[in-house]
Amino acid sequence: MRSDDLMLGAGLLAGSANVIMQLGHPAVGYGVYESRVENGRLFDHPVKRTRTTLTYLAVATMGSEEERKAYRRAVGKQHAQVRSTGSSPVKYNALDPGLQLWVAACLYRGVEDIYRVFAGGIDPEIAEEVYQACSRLGTTLQVREDMWPADREAFEKYWTNALDEVVIDDTIRAHLMDITTMKFLPRPVSTAMGGFNTFVTTGFLPERFREEMKLPWSAQKQRSFDRLMRRIGAVTLRSPRVLREFPYNAYMWDLRRRIASGRPLV
Repeated sequence: MRSDDLMLGAGLLAGSANVIMQLGHPAVGYGVYESRVENGRLFDHPVKRTRTTLTYLAVATMGSEEERKAYRRAVGKQHAQVRSTGSSPVKYNALDPGLQLWVAACLYRGVEDIYRVFAGGIDPEIAEEVYQACSRLGTTLQVREDMWPADREAFEKYWTNALDEVVIDDTIRAHLMDITTMKFLPRPVSTAMGGFNTFVTTGFLPERFREEMKLPWSAQKQRSFDRLMRRIGAVTLRSPRVLREFPYNAYMWDLRRRIASGRPLV
């Protein structure tokens, strides 16, 4: 796997699992759950919210420095409105670099998982290069360069310590299950796809997060998951690059069009 081949469209299958990991930190979980930014809420604006999230991933990994700065400003205006209130169960501020580092760390862990599942892992010769490139998942927002763990060994120490903060209570668990079962989409879609997405999401989740979500798993389910992902990976990795990177390349095209025309980016 090449160091510049970070965005794999099939990785969208792991999206719900990564959201669970991110929101497993209570401050992130309640920041999203209680967000007063109406036009950024998934259940109110699923298409817009999905576009914003995937565009962020695209610009962080595929965009220029100027494009990342433009998107940082746009997202920062919305994040500035996401702060805890006196009635919030935990304190949070979406502009907190420490919380953004956790989110970026989850995204990087997701990159590792996607390549492990679909391609058998990242080539050891370029693993560190891929890791350093993934620092942009944080620095495209408020994470400073010096906050990103210096290397993969340092990252593992950060990750192990950060897992101590992971707690998913009943409120956030119910919210995350609604995402996992795709209840933000029209009922025919969620009815048809919710069970499959739950299976795939559980397969991508590390055991710690399965336990927090109370999602059952078994050796038989693991074997079925592995077989399915191998088949999808075989097709994906033999596809032309433009198809492998879809829809991220489409969202980059849309972002550049928005910048050129002066339209809102989020």
